[in-house]
Amino acid sequence: MNTYYWLIKREFWENRGSFLWAPVIATGVFLLLNIMGVITFEVFAASHGINISGLNIDQLVHGMDATAMRNVGVGIDMAMLSAGSLLGIVVGIVVFFYCLGSLYDDRRDRSILFWKSLPISDRDTVYSKVISAAAVAPVIATICGIIGAIGMLLLVMLVATIHGVHLWTLLGYAHPLRTLWIMVATLPVNLVWALPTIGWLLLCSAWARSKPFLWAVALPVATGTIVSWFSLMHSFSLSSAWFWQHIVARMLFSVFPGGWIQSDKLATSVSGVHGFNLADSFNKIVSVGNAWSQILSTEFLVGAVAGLAMITAAIWFRRRRDDA
Repeated sequence: MNTYYWLIKREFWENRGSFLWAPVIATGVFLLLNIMGVITFEVFAASHGINISGLNIDQLVHGMDATAMRNVGVGIDMAMLSAGSLLGIVVGIVVFFYCLGSLYDDRRDRSILFWKSLPISDRDTVYSKVISAAAVAPVIATICGIIGAIGMLLLVMLVATIHGVHLWTLLGYAHPLRTLWIMVATLPVNLVWALPTIGWLLLCSAWARSKPFLWAVALPVATGTIVSWFSLMHSFSLSSAWFWQHIVARMLFSVFPGGWIQSDKLATSVSGVHGFNLADSFNKIVSVGNAWSQILSTEFLVGAVAGLAMITAAIWFRRRRDDA
């Protein structure tokens, strides 16, 4: 266990810019954009004589029905999740290129010879990279996302309070603590979902003698093109779109958190909502229970097994290939 601690710490030290500073800067940019939005609104309101100081939130809320009030609360929850969505894109890009270069760079700069001289197995080295990609980077990004969500909420509330508009009444219809808990509780779900892409990128990083990015992207895309061209999936009573969604996309884009929300099962569950109700749809899709229930689905389990198999193959190539 002490070995893994230092191996993971080594990965963090060597990738501090992408693991730490990328999400920190993204959070700062997110908050800066919110501040700029507030300033823009203030300038626009002043130039057009708009005055919100007399806005009576309590009176507006009193005129809403139960559904409208729930939808307002969900709107605030979605605004808070926007920070997590931004950081999800950042961490997806970071993890993608980290996995793609983590094993290849060791061979290219010949540092693999030094690491192989230490009493550290190739298995432990690869596993430390998997943990760094699947857990360390997302945890740091989630912490930054929580800070960004809280900062955005406080900024809006503070500006409204300065104008005498008490938005704190609306906050009572939102679920800020539940929203923050969703961001934390879905981390393991995103970890399992990301295994196919992490495994594939590490395999390409360990196997490719040059240009791992080209191999990692070209092989799935070329295979998908051939499958679509010759309609090969029709032999299995499946469409070419199924191959692109469940094979190509899973190999390349599963490192982006929340990708499981686009699965067919969730789309079906949302369509089951009678009419359109923002609160019901949101709670049905973005909930801890719904997220965790997906782990036992066939798509998750097959993807996890495939990812672990590719990670095992990456360990095999790591042991036998030390030239770039």
